[in-house]
Amino acid sequence: MIYAIAAKDLKSLFTSPVAWVVLTFVQLVLGYGFLKRFDDFMQVQPQLMQLPSPPGFTEMVAAPTFASTAAILLFAVPLLAMRLISEERRNQTLVLMTSAPVSMLDIVLGKFLALMGMLMLILGLVAIMPLSLSLATRLDYRMLASMALGLTLMAAAFASVSLYVSSLTTHPIVAALGAFGALIAMLFMGENVAEGLSAKGYAVPAALAQIFSPVKNFEPLGKGVIDSHAVVCLLLLIVLFLAFTTRALEAWRLRG
Repeated sequence: MIYAIAAKDLKSLFTSPVAWVVLTFVQLVLGYGFLKRFDDFMQVQPQLMQLPSPPGFTEMVAAPTFASTAAILLFAVPLLAMRLISEERRNQTLVLMTSAPVSMLDIVLGKFLALMGMLMLILGLVAIMPLSLSLATRLDYRMLASMALGLTLMAAAFASVSLYVSSLTTHPIVAALGAFGALIAMLFMGENVAEGLSAKGYAVPAALAQIFSPVKNFEPLGKGVIDSHAVVCLLLLIVLFLAFTTRALEAWRLRG
């Protein structure tokens, strides 16, 4: 049943003009940035060859492209997620779905997988950019894999937060703005709170606070370092907000 819900919502995403506008905008911006960085890399390559350990194509072109993708996802994910639950609540179609023999968790996971399907398309197109030059330059595949893992986990974290906000309202625009605000708050507050607690010697609370800083947790993975603590923090954030979404919808169903 989860996959049936995911297939229905993924089809709905692909028939939405918002999704195509977001997809087109993301690819245009990232494609232009990638080509610009590649051109700059080719121009400075003679100077780089004089260095004892020169940075390669992966460090100078691919890594900034993945970092730019992380920043763009802050805007793209709330827009893609805004209609998945809020519009169904507004149109009363969610009532019909909950009357079927399916759990609320199945509904949430189905919508999460549908959103991740769209996001994986975006991330796959981003990954193709550096891989398309694999025969013309030397790539650091370990670093690429780390960045791809980090970007996937961070996109999933953004998706879970955006779905939770979408479950709290019947207005898609409010859901998009609320999700964007929540992600921006996490960007600034999560890291500052974690650093403040760590400076005071509260190691465990600081580690827990880092869960709410997905961009901070992406940083080591974006540099090619598989940080187990960062990976666990991202996974916990995903699970936590999926649980919040399920609980919010359960409460909505009980209220009638």
